[in-house]
Amino acid sequence: MFDTCALLFGQNLLHISQGFIVTEDEQATFFNIRVKMFVLIWSILLCLVTASSADPGASAMTELQCFFGFCISLSEGEITADAGLCAVIHCSFTFAPDFEVSSAAWYKCNQSEIACREIFHSKKNKVQLHFRGRVSLLEPDLNQRNCSIIINDLDQSDSGTYQLRVNGSRNKGPYEFTFKPKASVSVKALTQKPTVEVPALTEGQQTTLTCTAPGLCSGSDPIITWTWRRSAEDDSYITGNITTTHGRNSSLTFTPSAKHHSTEVTCKVNFRGNKSTQETVTLNVTYVKEMKMTENISVKERDTLNLTCSIDSFPPALVMWQKPFGKNVQNVIEVNLQNDTELLNRTETTIQVDTGSATVIIYNVTAEHSGQYICTVEYINNTLMGKVDVKVIYMREPVITGDRRVKRGDVLNLTCSFDSFPPSVIIWAKLGPSGTNTNLQNDTGSATLVIHDMTADDSGQYMCTGQYQGKTSTAYVDITVFLLPEIQKSSGCVSRSEVLTCVCVSEGLPLPTITWPLLDKHTEYSGTYTVSKYTINRTITVKVKELSSTDVQCVSTNEYGEAVENLIIRTSEKSFAQENGGFSAILLTVTVVSLIVNILLIVCLIFLWNSRKKLKQNQEDQTYLTLSKRDISPDVVAQQVSASVD
Repeated sequence: MFDTCALLFGQNLLHISQGFIVTEDEQATFFNIRVKMFVLIWSILLCLVTASSADPGASAMTELQCFFGFCISLSEGEITADAGLCAVIHCSFTFAPDFEVSSAAWYKCNQSEIACREIFHSKKNKVQLHFRGRVSLLEPDLNQRNCSIIINDLDQSDSGTYQLRVNGSRNKGPYEFTFKPKASVSVKALTQKPTVEVPALTEGQQTTLTCTAPGLCSGSDPIITWTWRRSAEDDSYITGNITTTHGRNSSLTFTPSAKHHSTEVTCKVNFRGNKSTQETVTLNVTYVKEMKMTENISVKERDTLNLTCSIDSFPPALVMWQKPFGKNVQNVIEVNLQNDTELLNRTETTIQVDTGSATVIIYNVTAEHSGQYICTVEYINNTLMGKVDVKVIYMREPVITGDRRVKRGDVLNLTCSFDSFPPSVIIWAKLGPSGTNTNLQNDTGSATLVIHDMTADDSGQYMCTGQYQGKTSTAYVDITVFLLPEIQKSSGCVSRSEVLTCVCVSEGLPLPTITWPLLDKHTEYSGTYTVSKYTINRTITVKVKELSSTDVQCVSTNEYGEAVENLIIRTSEKSFAQENGGFSAILLTVTVVSLIVNILLIVCLIFLWNSRKKLKQNQEDQTYLTLSKRDISPDVVAQQVSASVD
């Protein structure tokens, strides 16, 4: 526009410098110069005013064309506009000094018609009905030399050429002048869209959307409506506070929520003549919902563990699975990334990271995968956290710990552990000689069997049984009660008449053996031994001419140890009996038993002799008696047997 003003200024200045004479009615060159100066000033003012109020129909101006003192400049080229909007025909004019303008009229000319039809008159309303009320001057004061008009509510039938005619008086008589130059207007189908302004939307915070109709026209107010559409749904009108300002702007105030996210909002503008245009925008609402994650779960060993954590939000949140204080299980995790987010390897506890949703899949689950898993959600500047406990159902074989061999009198302490989940019921029992079991202790998970003051009778096989979900598993352990060999105080030696008799009494479990290092130097000796439960008594008799030492060594041995005792040799029975009453008692017992046996034998012999003496037999019958009678002679009823033990 300013370029057009400069062009007009240059053209008029050139005309003035050349003494340009427009018509033959002009009297003198000086008068023409004054006229041209006047036109120049008003042209500049007109350009400035027009430029300051530019509108969508603004375009470059043509050169000033003059005819008989009347000059006009119109919009250059074809004026294009959309149907329903408006078009501005820029126009500036001058007239002869003796002409006084009173009104102006615009005509529309069609090629199919001979005469042009009046569409606007500044003083009359007798114009075509189709244009009535739609055409107006931008500047009502014609003395401002501005003949620009605006045509509102355009229709495609408004396409054509437009011509200006001015009415007034000249030389004190009515006068009208029609300018030959015409402005060309082309109306196309409506393509311009409204402008929709959408601020940042946050769930729960009230907001306002603004829709502005296209064009800067002053015609009929359009009808503006708001609609929205969810995915796979039909359009529906938005409920909210809708306000229309100045007819061409509309605002929608509402409180967004998550349901508004990703919905399409449409602002539709309906112009006069059933012409409409619309603009659709997609709403992005910042929101976050509650976390959704797998609840506490139990999974059988060697099955597959599947944990999912998700959160509905915009923008998408970063979701991360972690297993605190656990070993790295990433090598058995299937990458299930929904948004092509890579698995992070920052720490051993990080399992998987994803946006919006994260899934952990562990195949062949073991007991080590039990524990707490944490899902962390990072959303904008907030961090959310959820926990899930994973319990692996498994069962191991029972394990028995503790000493299998216990010294008599000590404490038996056995522990049976049955590693399983849920915990198993454990029962301790001792197997009896007839196959019966004696229950001793029961517990869950782990059971300890404690028996104080163990005896030899406590030896045997013990059984630990674990009962787990209808299944039974058993472990056995053999317990042995032992006693180290111990030589008793009743042991000792006595020497009489070159005969040495020694007795060694030892107790042990298992039953110990007794050896005499003294026998290594002698080949002729005799001995006896007796066994009573866990005690062995061994006696040896050796002929010795003289004693080489004052004591004899007794060695008692079993698999758990050895006992050695130096037995003191007594040379007299009295002294031996005084110091070792036990040995004297044994000798006394042997003497008494021998005496009793001898007495019984004598009594039996007397009885048999008397019985034979009473028998009377005939002489003649003796031969037959000898042949036919079978009396059994009770001659031998007992015999003393002596034995020696090497």
